[in-house]
Amino acid sequence: MKTLTISNVFTILSLFCCFTILTDLAEAAENKKPNVVLILVDDMGWMDLSCQGSDYYKTPHIDKLAAEGMRFTDAYAACSVCSPTRAAVMTGRLPGRIGVTDWIRARFQRGDIGTPEANPTEYVGGKKQKLLCPPNPYWLEHEEITVAELLQHEGYKTCHIGKWHLGDPDWYPLSQGFDINIGGCDLGQPPSYFDPYSHPRYSFEESFKPRKKDEFLTHREGDEAKQFIRANKENSFFLSYCPYAVHTPIQAIDEVAAKYRKEGKKEIQAKYAALVESVDDAVGMIVDELQSQKLLDNTLIIFTSDNGGLKGPTDNTPLRSGKGYAYEGGIRVPFIARWPGVVPAGTVSHEPIMSIDLLPTICEAVGVSVPDDRAIDGVSLLPLFKNESHQLEDDRVLTWHFPHYRHAPGPYSIIRDGDWKLIQWYEGKKELYNLADDLSESKDLSSEHQEQLVKLEQKLARELKQQGAKLPKLNPEYDPPTK
Repeated sequence: MKTLTISNVFTILSLFCCFTILTDLAEAAENKKPNVVLILVDDMGWMDLSCQGSDYYKTPHIDKLAAEGMRFTDAYAACSVCSPTRAAVMTGRLPGRIGVTDWIRARFQRGDIGTPEANPTEYVGGKKQKLLCPPNPYWLEHEEITVAELLQHEGYKTCHIGKWHLGDPDWYPLSQGFDINIGGCDLGQPPSYFDPYSHPRYSFEESFKPRKKDEFLTHREGDEAKQFIRANKENSFFLSYCPYAVHTPIQAIDEVAAKYRKEGKKEIQAKYAALVESVDDAVGMIVDELQSQKLLDNTLIIFTSDNGGLKGPTDNTPLRSGKGYAYEGGIRVPFIARWPGVVPAGTVSHEPIMSIDLLPTICEAVGVSVPDDRAIDGVSLLPLFKNESHQLEDDRVLTWHFPHYRHAPGPYSIIRDGDWKLIQWYEGKKELYNLADDLSESKDLSSEHQEQLVKLEQKLARELKQQGAKLPKLNPEYDPPTK
């Protein structure tokens, strides 16, 4: 029988300590709250993905997210332009409620105004416009509570990469709940997609410092996301990845665009397709890094867009029209959720959902309460994630509010109730569609279904009043054009 030496004792103790540490680490990993990666693309249309039915765009990495998760056919942006949707994503509140109802003008787009002491309150409009419109703010107020702030308070490491477009420097992501901000500023589009990302009127010098000449911006953003994931693999994190693509300027790596030119498309369409492919590349970079760090199965990934696709560079058919418009092409967007063990792979939901649902969904996923001192318009999608046939609240309606002049016939609000959709133009016109029978909104049913029209008008009025939405009003100085 061998005598137990001091050396043996130390060896046994060391092995025991190592085993204990490894056990603790395993338990910590098992109990770690899920990571969240939110991918919010700029201007990506409903038909801009292969998994959505396109036979032109090549998006294998995004398609794989859909194959491994749930794809939503009736997902909507909260507005047909960017800033209101981005505000809704961050707060879970409708644009009409928080007052950000149009895209926010960057400082260089305001002339000599600079950054005022407070957001404007006076109605605006010229003599040639029949209506005066409520002003759009220059930033999302700090009084709003963002999903990043909620997660940051619970110990999450938070990072924003890419487009922000919710205000001036004092309202950049670092003041809205993010520990790290890479590229988020008051600009709504990049000066260029090629390093050094410069433009005669504005640049990205503060956001994306020149690193490698001609490096493509979407790939740079993807690499920044990889570095954040790698640096925070031991923490629970929230990554808000918001590529500037596929917004104008429509630029592309030439050899990528060449693949699409061969199919007989116009040059702008080939470049746009290459931009779409760059987003798919970045999604692949993020997913690969999560996989490499053994984080993929404990990460909720949500992929969507801030509004419909821009007409011209893309084609939203069978949806009508595109970005900025009240029709489905302007507001219906791709939406994919992947979360193994929660979201069944390869499933599809036809339930109407909206950008406002992201905050309550993410909060429930990570076990954080939503704010109880204000109205939260969104609802958690977790029941849908777990069962694609689940239906949300029976009396739920979706509304949009755009009280500004952008295209004829002027300011509008929208309500969708079941399959019915009403567009109310504030200069007087009304349009009614049944989306189940007419997804392309080709037949206005307002004259045939007066009872349904009135019902939706009344519901819309109640919803807007409850939100405190500011409505256009008659312009006392209106000078109609002479015929």
